[in-house]
Amino acid sequence: MEDKLSSEMTCTVGIEANGHRNTFKNTRVNLCRNIFHDIILKLNIANTNDKFTITKENVIHRKFVKEGKASIEFPHQKTVIFFSNCPPDKLTVFIKTLIAKNSSENTKISTRNRLLANKPSTLTEISPIFVPNATKTSTQSPQTPNTSKRKSENKENIYPALKRSKINLNSVLKTVLTSEQEKVIEVVRGGRNVFFTGSAGTGKSFLLKKLIGILPPENTVVCASTGVAACHVGGITLHSFAGNEKKSGSSQWLKCQHLIIDEISMVDGEFFSKLEMMARKARRSDKVFGGIQLILSGDFLQLPPVSKGNEKVLFCFQVKEWAKCQFKCVELVKVHRQSDPGFIGILQSIRMGSCSEEVADVLRGTAGQVIESDGIVASRLCTHKKDVQRINEEQLYSLPGASKYFTAIDNNIYYTDYIDQHCPVNRKIQLKIGCQIMLCKNLNVQKGLVNGARGVITGFEAGNDGLPIVKFKTGLQQTVQFERYLINSVGGITLTRQQLPLTLAWAISIHKSQGMTLDCVELCLKNVFAAGQAYVAMSRAKSLEGIRVIDFNPNCVRADPDVLRFYSRIKRCLE
Repeated sequence: MEDKLSSEMTCTVGIEANGHRNTFKNTRVNLCRNIFHDIILKLNIANTNDKFTITKENVIHRKFVKEGKASIEFPHQKTVIFFSNCPPDKLTVFIKTLIAKNSSENTKISTRNRLLANKPSTLTEISPIFVPNATKTSTQSPQTPNTSKRKSENKENIYPALKRSKINLNSVLKTVLTSEQEKVIEVVRGGRNVFFTGSAGTGKSFLLKKLIGILPPENTVVCASTGVAACHVGGITLHSFAGNEKKSGSSQWLKCQHLIIDEISMVDGEFFSKLEMMARKARRSDKVFGGIQLILSGDFLQLPPVSKGNEKVLFCFQVKEWAKCQFKCVELVKVHRQSDPGFIGILQSIRMGSCSEEVADVLRGTAGQVIESDGIVASRLCTHKKDVQRINEEQLYSLPGASKYFTAIDNNIYYTDYIDQHCPVNRKIQLKIGCQIMLCKNLNVQKGLVNGARGVITGFEAGNDGLPIVKFKTGLQQTVQFERYLINSVGGITLTRQQLPLTLAWAISIHKSQGMTLDCVELCLKNVFAAGQAYVAMSRAKSLEGIRVIDFNPNCVRADPDVLRFYSRIKRCLE
């Protein structure tokens, strides 16, 4: 089922004319046609309709559509209309519909004929564009007389071919959702608290981004339990958002109407309780979380909260505040990452903490598999960061030849440490020919250049700052250029890091691999120390043919009994 599209949206509208600007919240905006087929922008302000005729003279600014902002200039009227706090997906469809309809040929009707027509002034709402029309609509910014001048003056990109991510309209229009995903969207639109879960590869991150796209940005706070996870969803860490308990009256709590938390399994129960108290205190409300809608995503059968020493840490669902939230629980069941039913069955068994002798034999049988190809070796998933660092450094220094160093460009040097914690790429990257690397950003999904794609450095360009040439496991070989990472921080400050989207990949930590799909993986699970770790590691692989398990011991397969009981209760409620 496809998400319903419309050329109508509700947002904040600012109208600037003759040096004065007025702002109107919760304004309904429509695209219509009149009897002469003119495109009319209709704004419903205070139960009255303001109408603006769209022509080819209008200039549409959409650089910040992903942030729910855009504007339209009306040069002859010396008026600018600003849109903000728009659900990004809605605004994307709206702007693209406007551009597509406005670019089509219109027969010009003279003023005399309009007056002589003597027809009633009726408006018909424009239907949104379909996918075939969308693909023909340019995603480039409109060219105005000063465009080239502005581009030459705004040289923020020191490295060549550094691009701002474009709006992927096809992902908005062609998205096909499962019935469970549709159910989550329905619950969110209904205003209820929701917790959606599912095994690895069931589309939790995909759905989360879909939800972010339908909610108003100014009133929606997107958080995750870790910095890297927060970067992937364009949010901030939960601790950063919460701030200091003594400053719980801060404006971010007051503005927030929808609080999204990804990787909820890694948030400990005590902190969840503290958050609930801080929200009520800041908003001066007796309602749970001060009346904020909670949208939680994660799998408690994967990585648990980090414990301090031998101290037992409570899961969120074990504290009384969880029950007070009255979550609508939805489980995503369709696995998208793996296609082999046999491998999916093995993973589901391990997820529940069960490993039969038959399953153990299958996994032991992978120990001799050759999964290396074209100079790309398997990445070893490790339980501890120190092992990852040691293996990568040893392998790097064993390679012959000189190293090349690539230093990141951060837009705010005072926040460099903060960026380090939240960005998936390092401040400084050392590479040699023969380096095993992993891509840390989606560059081209159709070509398989996605987050987690494996490759090997085959050379460096002679010019162009000596950028690395990478041969990926897909067989594609290309130069990898600097990419921009956007990192949000408290107070609405947007930080950026420009760096190669690469990391060394002889070894990767299990924690860092969560949420990734990896091409070829080697596992040594003898040091597994937490429930769910073995499952997280194995479920990174697409298939049984792309995994090699060394010294497998069924005792490493564990699931927390409290979590199993929690999921048992969820399943009974869903039946």
